Amino acid sequence: MNDLASLMYREAFPRRHIGPDQAQTDAMLAELGYASLDALIADTVPAAIAFKRPLALPPPQAEHDALAALKRMLAADRPGRAFIGMGYYDTLLPLVIQRNVLENPGWYTAYTPYQPEISQGRLETLLNFQQMVIDLTAMDIANASLLDEATAAAEAMALAHRVCSKKDANIFFVDHHCFPQTLNVVRTRAKGYGFEVVVDDPAKIGEYEIFGALFQYPDVTGDVPDLGALIAQVHAQQAIAVVAADLLSLALLTPPGELGADVVVGTTQRFGVPMGYGGPHAAYFATRDSHKRSIPGRLIGVSVDARGKRALRMALQTREQHIRREKANSNICTAQVLLANIAALYAMYHGPEGIERIARRVQRLTDILAEGLTRKGLAPRNRRWFDTLTFDMPPDQAAAIYERAGAAGIHLRCDSGTRLGVSLDECTTPADVIMLWNVLLADSACDLSVDALDDEFAAGRLESSLDAAHRRTSPFLQHPNFSRYHSETEMLRYLKKLEDRDIALNRSMIPLGSCTMKLNATAEMLPITWPEIAGVHPFVPKSAVPGYQAMIHGLASMLAEITGFDAVSMQPNSGAQGEYAGLLAIRGWHDSRGEYQRNVCLIPSSAHGTNPASAQMLGMKIVIVACDANGNVDPADLKEKAEKHGAELAALMITYPSTHGVFEEAVKDICAIVHEHGGQVYMDGANLNAQVGVSRPGDIGADVSHVNLHKTFCIPHGGGGPGMGPIGVKAHLVPFLPGHSIIAPDDGSQYGNAVSAAPWGSAGILPISWMYITLMGASGLLKATQVAILNANYIAARLAPHYPVLYRGRNGRVAHECIIDMRPLKQASGITEEDVAKRLMDFGFHAPTMSFPVASTLMIEPTESEAKPELDRFIEAMVVIRKEIEDVISGRSDQQDNPLKRAPHTLADITDDNWDRPYSREVAAFPAPWVREHKYWPPVNRVDNVFGDRNLICSCPPLDEYE
Repeated sequence: MNDLASLMYREAFPRRHIGPDQAQTDAMLAELGYASLDALIADTVPAAIAFKRPLALPPPQAEHDALAALKRMLAADRPGRAFIGMGYYDTLLPLVIQRNVLENPGWYTAYTPYQPEISQGRLETLLNFQQMVIDLTAMDIANASLLDEATAAAEAMALAHRVCSKKDANIFFVDHHCFPQTLNVVRTRAKGYGFEVVVDDPAKIGEYEIFGALFQYPDVTGDVPDLGALIAQVHAQQAIAVVAADLLSLALLTPPGELGADVVVGTTQRFGVPMGYGGPHAAYFATRDSHKRSIPGRLIGVSVDARGKRALRMALQTREQHIRREKANSNICTAQVLLANIAALYAMYHGPEGIERIARRVQRLTDILAEGLTRKGLAPRNRRWFDTLTFDMPPDQAAAIYERAGAAGIHLRCDSGTRLGVSLDECTTPADVIMLWNVLLADSACDLSVDALDDEFAAGRLESSLDAAHRRTSPFLQHPNFSRYHSETEMLRYLKKLEDRDIALNRSMIPLGSCTMKLNATAEMLPITWPEIAGVHPFVPKSAVPGYQAMIHGLASMLAEITGFDAVSMQPNSGAQGEYAGLLAIRGWHDSRGEYQRNVCLIPSSAHGTNPASAQMLGMKIVIVACDANGNVDPADLKEKAEKHGAELAALMITYPSTHGVFEEAVKDICAIVHEHGGQVYMDGANLNAQVGVSRPGDIGADVSHVNLHKTFCIPHGGGGPGMGPIGVKAHLVPFLPGHSIIAPDDGSQYGNAVSAAPWGSAGILPISWMYITLMGASGLLKATQVAILNANYIAARLAPHYPVLYRGRNGRVAHECIIDMRPLKQASGITEEDVAKRLMDFGFHAPTMSFPVASTLMIEPTESEAKPELDRFIEAMVVIRKEIEDVISGRSDQQDNPLKRAPHTLADITDDNWDRPYSREVAAFPAPWVREHKYWPPVNRVDNVFGDRNLICSCPPLDEYE
């Protein structure tokens, strides 16, 4: 290697991503008694599954080189201007929100707000999001976002069946003018539940015995249906009315809640969130108060803290699927928090007048476009519209228009060879209207004037298509939060205040087990706001975006090599969606062989809660497999149950390394037992960060596995989403990968069962993982895995004298995470794992994962991105806490009035003139000397969860409570 190449190598990315330098690595290895990383891995990973060669990936690239390579790839794209609509619209993200939220690690590196005391900033924004949805839909309650509009509609179908009084009804009616991608996902989900989906003209609803019905508002043609009459018909049949509504249109249209809707769903994408070739976008879900305990996903609620101060939290957490498992309402785990925050802030920045102004402008331009076309003999087929016009015409006329559109660089919607659709949006200009006239009318458009027609509408000589009967009269966004932050100065300061209330990775390590909170590097994040990535409509022809396609397929190819599978589907837009898609592929394969009776899914008792929830959504019977005293799946119990259910065995769902944080020795034998009895092996990829370059799921015996790109491959958690959960499969399962009704994914899928609204899920964040793998290369990825295992074993070794480490694998080693057992200390002292979690906040740390997979434990995963000094600070914090527990055990501290039970300590505590606690303010606020250097003050004291659930409030309180 010459000097120049050597210099480039020394500046390569892996040493930026991996926290410990060589000296720190050597020191930790010495602590464990090893001379090298290779020796540690050989003692940790079973030889039977060890990957014997380097991954077939290019060498690591420098950051600027990788960014330049991606730019060159995307330079081939010609996405043009899309007027396709169908739930995806160009929008203007206010730059103050782009710079200070979307591009700010203080917002995008935070974790799901399970620890509310250190999540008050994003919880407040999510409460604003819920209020925004409640106001615009005129419903009683809304959740804190779902994955996309299509899956929200599928969740609404499931809720409708749960709450419908007609328990024998099994038909879900879908208006034939709903978005096709929504129908696709609803049909997929209905198969698992055993529902029949009928797609027909709403005039025929009375012919069917239904439990629910779905309407699009406005519909796919752009027409604004007489929604009140349709809902009344559904209610007359004692069924549940679901409306998929365009949120921006509800600034002008009568909201569904005022028309009697039971559930309203949709997307908030056009509230400032870029199209991103399909996502990520925050869906919304609103319903009646009577259905609040059946709402899927997360609810943010108002409670109080230990000082009686207003505090926010995730409400009704007992509904979370990780607790309810196969009894869960849904398997939804990842929300779209970052995008929900952006949508809420967009509404706050514009306020009610601004939102209405944007909506009126879109509708006026649509009126002008329609009037000009009508005067020239091309009248739209829809009677009323908000932003979309649809035209019926002979095939030769449609073909000529498409040819002109292509020449002009624009994309229209084509529902058939004789029907064209045009949708306008916030970014549409008068020049765009003129261009559309020229495309649709050719030479006859030359005398049309946007200004002249606008003057006619303004003067009242022309009437809008929206008559008074369909116009909204009720106010919305009246809470003061939506009128305070219209100047950039006010918004900037508000965003900074919220950011400072939270702990994210830009402040300290987040040692959550099974969540892999690693570095989300700046170079990986930069491309997501490039116009070439962010501004592309998901339904443009693939031929218009060869560069985007090359990036997606390139990432899929790299993931296939890393995992050992034959094909990868990028469609699932969360880990739970990946689980569902993987089981769907297994279900499809069994059915294709005529083995319809195979419906038993074996799931270890240690499995993630999403596993049984996903299986029950496909109608599978769940059989729990026991774990032994060391936390491993019990092969004898597995074999017994596989034999017992042999003819009905569909699959085993197993996490590897195990949820207990060890590499199970018998994993290949376990896979062989399942295959011997005709089942398939689904491997949960949540812990893949301990496998990359060391072993491969496809080589171990898995038939399918999902990959958490928001864990192993650096997509940030965004405060609780976005995520991506693509699945890798063996060749025999390729035909059963998720397809799509509008754009075929080109991954070999033939089955057609879409699980997400867009063909490639949340494609707009795939460049993050593409960049990560490109920057790391095979050698960097291998070292990242090795250091992740090193860091976990170092923490386990240093904490072992103070806390029991619950499970260990071969040679006493753990994988990428370790579980410390609080049960003996809890019994001796009364101090709980929650007390430890809250006390860690006083040190400026987020807590490890609590009580999963074993009650009263803490699961710690440091990842490879944390350097030894940060690990040592965390270890010191845990040691100090252990001494405080010992003080309680010995009687030196009161069992209730001690730093652990009273944690976290706020500035209000420390400055209280009535400090009467038996420990000092110094102990409370500065439990270690280094805490003074970068003190984080929790904004609220311990939140009262019981009060919050007994007094469920999921909308914004009066403003005086914020002061």
